[in-house]
Amino acid sequence: MQGILANMQSLLYLVVLSLGLLAAAESPISPYSLHEKRTHIPAGWSLQRRHEPTSALPLRFALTQSNIDNIEKLLMDVSHPESSNYGNHWTAGQVIQAFAPSEETISAVRNWILENGFEEERVKVTSNKGWIEVDATTEEAERLLQTEYKVYSHASGKNHVACDAYHLPSHIQPHVDFVTPSVHFDARLSRRSDEPARSVGKPGYGSAPKTTGQVDAVEISSTDVSTCDEYITPACLRALYGLDYTPVATAKNSFGIVEYTPEAYLQTDINLFAMNFSEGLYGVSPYMVSIDGGYAQTEYQGFDYNGESDLDLQYGMTLVTPAQQVTLYQVGDMVEGASFNNFLDALDGSYCTFEGGDDYTQDAMYPDTEPGGYMGPEACGTATPTYVISTSYSYNEADLTPFYTARQCAEYAKLGLMGVTILYSSGDYGVAGNDDVCLNPNGTQTADGTMFNPTFPGTCPYITSVGATQVNPNSTVYEPESACEQVIYSGGGFSNYFAMPSYQKEAVDYYLANYYPDYPATMWNSTGMSRGFPDISANGANYVVAVNGAFELVYGTSCSTPVNGAIFTMINDARLAAGKSTIGFINPTIYSTDFSGLFNDITMGDNPGCGTNGFNATPGWDPVTGLGTPNFPKLVAKWLSLP
Repeated sequence: MQGILANMQSLLYLVVLSLGLLAAAESPISPYSLHEKRTHIPAGWSLQRRHEPTSALPLRFALTQSNIDNIEKLLMDVSHPESSNYGNHWTAGQVIQAFAPSEETISAVRNWILENGFEEERVKVTSNKGWIEVDATTEEAERLLQTEYKVYSHASGKNHVACDAYHLPSHIQPHVDFVTPSVHFDARLSRRSDEPARSVGKPGYGSAPKTTGQVDAVEISSTDVSTCDEYITPACLRALYGLDYTPVATAKNSFGIVEYTPEAYLQTDINLFAMNFSEGLYGVSPYMVSIDGGYAQTEYQGFDYNGESDLDLQYGMTLVTPAQQVTLYQVGDMVEGASFNNFLDALDGSYCTFEGGDDYTQDAMYPDTEPGGYMGPEACGTATPTYVISTSYSYNEADLTPFYTARQCAEYAKLGLMGVTILYSSGDYGVAGNDDVCLNPNGTQTADGTMFNPTFPGTCPYITSVGATQVNPNSTVYEPESACEQVIYSGGGFSNYFAMPSYQKEAVDYYLANYYPDYPATMWNSTGMSRGFPDISANGANYVVAVNGAFELVYGTSCSTPVNGAIFTMINDARLAAGKSTIGFINPTIYSTDFSGLFNDITMGDNPGCGTNGFNATPGWDPVTGLGTPNFPKLVAKWLSLP
């Protein structure tokens, strides 16, 4: 544990490096420095031997991109309410042009490789200029990177070549994001032949909504809000957050919900929900955008396969009303599945190659040559981003390397520049990670770990992380909510990878100054310099959802995320109707002084995990419920007052 915490500042440093926030290159002749290091061998893997010196080991250098060092400044310029450029969002073309690789970076890395004895024909710059590929042997790679390559094996029979750490010259480090193969150990494992996608490491593994079983919907009123402490319906949510609004700019507006195959909705469930709780929704389907072979599969059914999608769509579509089309991004085929990066590739064609492109030890590769796989080309720039995108899936931050998360986080910033609001659920296990695992001193994650385990992308400073609240037992929707403590606990805490963004500093500093957690520094990132999450919350307990022809009670930040997405979509409607821009990346706005008090502050409850009570909900921002839950009338009025 202490070893992990001792490395926190270096992890933050690595992410800053990955985002290009270092100074320009130093002298052409400079000493080698550590570039990446892995602290442990992942569970299930074992060291077998040194890799053979003469074996082929093709190296790939992911090159850093132009202007990444300015990305927060550029994003704040169009997102902060006090900026003269507020709402002047970029086009996709402007984003691509601004972050294209520089010739200086390409030349610096290529020349260094050539100077180390590699012939020109063995050094190739890819057509997109994101990678430099080198045909090397193991011996040559070890000399170039000052490392040792080893072969690891998994119980499944899969082998993996990796090193514990590698080094680069100081003048080369600012030009290289990461190198493969190297310390990245997110190798995808083969599934059993009778098992659909969603294997270890895929979004949604361990982060799905929870259920306490079926309920009789006949006893639940579609309009009465007197039983919202037992059953949450759309009427309860409209009462809680003041969402009394009829959209008028539906042709200009959009709301996107992301699902990962094999999770899929059933139209019969939407129809059942409509007959009981959502007048006008019967027979209405989301507009589905298939990404990498994604489709609304029906081969596998049950809560595990339909609960997430049914929940997201039934509530998302109802709250924006059937008049507003909802876009369903269905990602990945039934064989390979997909990652967040596969989805982002489809939104932004430049991301397919950005900083070296996808990591195929972690991200799905298409065409999928496995039997029954999607044989079409990888989706790159094939989908248009909606103005609000809600995703109820997450990884544990520790599942991924700092460089992998930094590359993806930068893409969320680019979407923010284009006026897109990105929402992610914060997790359902309090200060623990998905599946209720916590960190150990050696970096592994186990049920008996003692260090708080934040989720990702919730810790990325360029998305809005959503926690969960509840209507307290025997209370009404007109009384204050508390942090969710039924079945699930609102995910929250402090990142071990990402530095605190400037927009959050005042709020987090206030929390740490007045409500400093009573835990030793060995248990959480107590530096006061890291990103805190969540940013906001909404109700996440006792949702009545139609799943497989019956109604179930459902819990999770999977509930609260699409609810906030629907509310922000309606705020966009009001602004678009007034001839204004979309709200885009909302964090600089909602943390600003002008928006103080516009969320319902949550001051009760905590988020247990890792053998503790977790953090406490307090006045102001806290790492349990963020700034609080939305007050639609106040928020829409304030956003309409902005340019």
